[in-house]
Amino acid sequence: MRLPRDIDASDLIKAIRYFGYETTRQTGSHIKLTTQQNGQHHLTIPNHDPIKIGTLQAIVTEVAQHAGLSKEEVIVRLY
Repeated sequence: MRLPRDIDASDLIKAIRYFGYETTRQTGSHIKLTTQQNGQHHLTIPNHDPIKIGTLQAIVTEVAQHAGLSKEEVIVRLY
């Protein structure tokens, strides 16, 4: 499945809450999210519109590794 090309930070944050991530702080244009599921894990998401595809791919990969899922499973659950 393909990643969406036009997703912004607020949409990604709403979608990623499915995996237990909550916003913990924001510094400038970067938003830090943390989850306690499967151990503590942090993500940093740039507050851009749209998020570059390489950055989005890296975020999905990081979530997949932490959750123990494939990238395709994460994409399906997010979108």
